[in-house]
Amino acid sequence: MKKPLAIVTLSVMLSACASLQQPSETDATPVATAKKPTLVKTSPARKGQAKAEALPEDPLPTPALSDEILFKVLSSEIAFQRGQWQAAYVTLLGAAQQTRDPRLAKRAAEMAIAARRPNEALAAVRLWTELAPHSDEALQSYLALIMLGDNISEIQPLMAQRLAEASPQARGPLILQIQRLLIRAKDKAVVFNILQDIVAPYPTLVETHLALARSAYANRDPERARDEAKQALKLKPDSELAILTLAEVTPDGNEAAKLVSDFLKKYPNAREVRIAYARGLAEQKQYEQAIRQFQTLLKEDPEDATTLFALGILNVQISHFPEAETYLKRYLAVLAAQPDDERDPTQALLVLSQIAEDRNDIPAALSYLEQVEPGESYAGVQVRRAQLMAKGGDIDGARKILQQAQSDAGSDREVLQFIQAEGQLLRDSERYQDASDVLSAGLKRFPDSTDLLYDYAMVTDKTGNYKDMETSLRKIIEIAPNNQHAYNALGYSLADRNIRLPEAVTLIKKAVQLAPEDPFIADSLGWAEFRMGNLDEAEKELRRAYGLRPDPEIGIHLGEILWARGKQDEAKKLWREAQSKDPKNDVLKSTLERLKVQL
Repeated sequence: MKKPLAIVTLSVMLSACASLQQPSETDATPVATAKKPTLVKTSPARKGQAKAEALPEDPLPTPALSDEILFKVLSSEIAFQRGQWQAAYVTLLGAAQQTRDPRLAKRAAEMAIAARRPNEALAAVRLWTELAPHSDEALQSYLALIMLGDNISEIQPLMAQRLAEASPQARGPLILQIQRLLIRAKDKAVVFNILQDIVAPYPTLVETHLALARSAYANRDPERARDEAKQALKLKPDSELAILTLAEVTPDGNEAAKLVSDFLKKYPNAREVRIAYARGLAEQKQYEQAIRQFQTLLKEDPEDATTLFALGILNVQISHFPEAETYLKRYLAVLAAQPDDERDPTQALLVLSQIAEDRNDIPAALSYLEQVEPGESYAGVQVRRAQLMAKGGDIDGARKILQQAQSDAGSDREVLQFIQAEGQLLRDSERYQDASDVLSAGLKRFPDSTDLLYDYAMVTDKTGNYKDMETSLRKIIEIAPNNQHAYNALGYSLADRNIRLPEAVTLIKKAVQLAPEDPFIADSLGWAEFRMGNLDEAEKELRRAYGLRPDPEIGIHLGEILWARGKQDEAKKLWREAQSKDPKNDVLKSTLERLKVQL
């Protein structure tokens, strides 16, 4: 399997693991890893889990809408539309105070926020929370505005009141909700003190200690955080959320992982803890151990889509491709049987396509890509389809895919992508004139696209149209004077044709200034120095280039310089290395023929 796929799929796998269901006690669960604790978002509660009792709803005023109030509401909206925010705000806020209707206070707050008047918005939100003390939206708006100032303690009485009025079943989840709201404030020490005061009447609730643990951890007090998490675990030894919080606030990653592992030995059915443990193992690249944990999870729920996807991606990481295919196909089957708008099969289809391509099953690889629906990855998928079709020998079919995609493109960026892809396909198949025609047509539409100009220059170099090549590269330099590739390409072309060598060296040295560690630019400079007859400098630069990257073409150039200096055995060794890496390399063939060398 190619390395780029491994990098992509690892990222995908970790994000997939993060979406696995977590405890319903909250929607942000701490997870321990050996490197660094992370937070994983949770999903809604699974079937059979009790939901917290909702807070009471705030009653709306019952008096009938009078002509006076209706006139005030309509006139304030008209004034607001005309840009007279202050008159609209004052009128509507007065109507809210008169009617005691929280909806009018909310609208007044919206007007002030739209006008970027935080003080006026806060006054309206204060009234809104007074009229609707149980409204989550009002509370969050109030807190958001309070945090713009320095006095966040203002909201403490309202939060304390909401906790006192909540039913026993709702109080624990509400404590965690309050902690999540407060954590957004900048002054974490003040937040901790406020939270400590708010939850003081409820010391026997697990959630009290979990909230304090998280707040203390945010306040950079790991000792207090651990003490609170331990208190939560003492109150409820089988609490998955408590052990995960304890692991989260434990500074030593290995110790945190052991806490989770020991908990699983004692409570093997703790699904959320096992999910967190499996994800931590994946982050540490302990793929086989992670696979075992996910297989245990799959036994509990054989149709869990996210577990199937994680197992598919993890098996890719350890090159178990048949197993990866099996899991990913099962994943797609589950999605087909249970459509879910929040799940996108695209990544699974891309991985399956790559696996099929690696075993040279081009039809299967194409069939997976054809199933990808329009979306964020669609343009890239069409390019990949064309590349696969070209790899199978159908260049014209590949061009049709790209041309159709270009006509359906939703943006200039996508159009450029398809033009470049078509030009590259033709260039790779050595149809240089066709590639030149495609890119030339593209430049008529996008004359200042440095990417198209560069591709066009590389193709015209192949066709021998050096005038257009140089014109294109000089235009890039004019548009983007810090584009090192343009300086390098122009300088190398001059040096390779053994013309205007001082200018070639100057251009390439400019590229070196812009990208001193680029091995290909160092190769160009070495080659230009060789053409100038400066063998010592040429060998020095090319050895540096080959040390940065042992690319076949760099090795071929270095070999020729060594050959010219009488170091023929070392030169042949480099050429053999290049031949083993790229047996069909045209530069190597022409070099050996020109020097009459047989390897």
